This record gives sequence, C-alpha cells and structure tokens, in this order.
Amino acid sequence: MAETLRRVLEPGRTAEPGEENAVEADPPLLLLGGPSSGKTALLFAAALEAAGDGRGPVLFLTRRPLQSLPNRTPAALDPLRLQKIRFQYPPSTGELLRFLCSAHETQGPAPALLLLDGLEEYLAEDLGPQEAAYLAALLLDTAAHFSHRIGPSRGCGLIVALQTPEEGDSGDALQLSLLQRYFPAQCWLQLDAPGPGQRCLRACLEPGGLGPRAEWWVAFQPDGEMTVTPWPTQACDPSPNKGSSSGGQP
Repeated sequence: MAETLRRVLEPGRTAEPGEENAVEADPPLLLLGGPSSGKTALLFAAALEAAGDGRGPVLFLTRRPLQSLPNRTPAALDPLRLQKIRFQYPPSTGELLRFLCSAHETQGPAPALLLLDGLEEYLAEDLGPQEAAYLAALLLDTAAHFSHRIGPSRGCGLIVALQTPEEGDSGDALQLSLLQRYFPAQCWLQLDAPGPGQRCLRACLEPGGLGPRAEWWVAFQPDGEMTVTPWPTQACDPSPNKGSSSGGQP
C-alpha cells in the first residue's frame, strides 16, 4: 500500500485534504530489493505506522520467525503497537495458501494492513506461472475480503516484499514481470554507500499512477533508528535491468 509506505518515508508529511480516505483506492504495493536492502525493516516500519495511527491490527506473514526486531526505536518498543502486530509463519507455499484461504473464516477484527515478507522463498518451490499468479491473486483477494469487513472508509492495505532476481535469471525475471501485473505500485530499494556505522539505501516509489514517483535516501543507525531525506533528483528509473549486484534497482 503506497500511502502507508509514503508516510513511513515522509514522517513529517501532512495529509492532503481527502487523502486520509484514499486507502480504499490505494493499490497493493510490491517492495523490491536485493539481499540485505532493508525490505524487512521497511515492512516492520510500515506495520508500526499502521499500528500507531488508530487503525485495526496488522497481519505480518513471513516464512521464518524474526530473530530480532528490525529496529529498536521507541515506536518499535511500544507494547501497544506491538500488540497490534500479529506474526504468522507459514513454512511452505501450501501452508501459506491454506492460511490465506482460511483467513476468510477467521473471527475478530479484520487486519488494516496485510504484509508478506520473502515472497521469493515461496516462489522458489518450483512454482510455475499459473501457481505464482494464483498466489498473487489470492493475496489480493484476501486483502479485498478484509477491506470488505472493515468497510469502505478505510480498507486493508497490502505490501509484499520480493527479492529482485539476479541478472540473467530468465525464470525469476518472468515471475517478476507476472507479479508486476498484479502489483501496479512498486518501491525499489538499492543499497547505497554507507556512512560511519550506518546502513544506507535509496528508495524509489512508483505509486501505480496515483501520484508522482518519489525518491528518498534512508539511513539505518546501529540501534535501528531510521532517518529519511529526499533524494536530490526526485527522479528514478525502477527498471529491473538497470541494477547490478543487488538485482533490480532504481
């Protein structure tokens, strides 16, 4: 969901008139980057953002339990926010599909944000184009079901993180091209030259035609605190063929 990630990357930004209700039209978001490019940290920051703005719970899906919190900022240590983030760890594609199908029958408050980290690990189970398309469609259908339960004024956002394919891997590139049809909004992450004790990346958001492209420079301090500044050019090319060692980069 592009607007949630935009609020994460622009913490001082105020919403435009009527923008607070734009979530119902906000397209699902594909978060793309190479290994260690900050995808999990940004997903977790998006979960904290949604958990702290008065909305419903957040559903965070990932194949393996997180060994530690991606950041240890005051927001990340706020028990009221953490209680609203529900972690689930489907160990296989079959378990993920079963979980998503059963989500239509669960009781209790519907999630306001659905997050999936490490989609490439599920796709690696020899999924063909039809199976990958079915998984993508089921993710969208599950988010749409939660949106229907919440009501038209808010809806359920969807952000899926995917490791970009290595150059020359035609099979993974085909899967990425297929997924981009289901996820018109994309955010590309590229590791940048770090400062002393920092991990830095460049984030380029293409919100699927619902707004201008935007870029930020994101730095993570050793304690996980994230600082964000606008990228000087405010122009990016999110083509997967422009990257180098970390795959599809801006």
